[in-house]
Amino acid sequence: MKRWQFWVSMLFSLVFLYIALSGLQLSEVWNSIRSANYVWLLPGVLVYFLALVLRTWRWNILLQPIKDIHFNVLLPIVSIGYMGNNIFPARAGEILRTIILKREKKISISASLASIAVERIFDGMIMLAFVFINLPEFTQLAIDYNFADQIQIIAYWGSIIFIGLFLISIASTIFTKTTENIFSFLINRIIPERWRKGATQISQRFLTGLQSLRSPKKIMSVLILSVATWLLETVFYWFILHAFPFQVSFSSLMLMNGILNLITTIPSAPGYLGTFDAPGIAYLKAIGVQAEAAAGYTLVLHAALWLPVTLLGAYFFTSKGLDWSQATIRE
Repeated sequence: MKRWQFWVSMLFSLVFLYIALSGLQLSEVWNSIRSANYVWLLPGVLVYFLALVLRTWRWNILLQPIKDIHFNVLLPIVSIGYMGNNIFPARAGEILRTIILKREKKISISASLASIAVERIFDGMIMLAFVFINLPEFTQLAIDYNFADQIQIIAYWGSIIFIGLFLISIASTIFTKTTENIFSFLINRIIPERWRKGATQISQRFLTGLQSLRSPKKIMSVLILSVATWLLETVFYWFILHAFPFQVSFSSLMLMNGILNLITTIPSAPGYLGTFDAPGIAYLKAIGVQAEAAAGYTLVLHAALWLPVTLLGAYFFTSKGLDWSQATIRE
């Protein structure tokens, strides 16, 4: 509560939440939520958990150059990490899972954090692919042309950022010695002398966490699993959609999935409050869905994404006998 980052994140969420609910008839939104056919949540949640399995398999591949860790060990840690993302701001669950992995398997936090950074780079590129593949259909359907222009701008800038990060990561593993020299130069120029040794060790461990990118086979495996994971999440969107009395195409849901996951990289309150809801409602309105129905679907979708994995993560957290006092960073 004392950190300024927390209050900045809360401010972003409040602004987006205001945008999301502005101009809506809240009684009609509630009617839309109340009348939904919630039987469709069951297959949707099952598909989401299958995607969680694929995410765990992907992390196993990325960690193999550091240490080969059994799937049964990683699945609870991944679940705890997603729980952390949902209850802490700024995706703090990513840090939480590196801490638990350090505690259980003695893998340095900086190395496992590098593997998670690679995950996020692949996720970003897949989300951008979803956007670009389905953008032509969206521009044809869009009623709000200003919103369509904003999506194109986000997609172009996102491409520059994520593809740039991917190429830098690849180059760092190919030209390891050069990268180490660059880190050394920066550390000697920026870091106070008493902390330089520790910073150098952290940078070397971080580079170790990128070593999976040296293998074309591992890159292809991670790419395939990333595509499959996000397609399954779109299937989840599709199942939840069937609970409501309107339909949009699967390709439109792919684009919605891409947009929402790109925008939720913005700092926000726990669970992406507001930063998920406002663009979701705006997107559906832009393709002609009635505003209150769009809000009802987006809010139920958000809750269905948030609650099951949070409960699963909480179960694993307590079953491991962990408490929050143990969730401290010690490299």
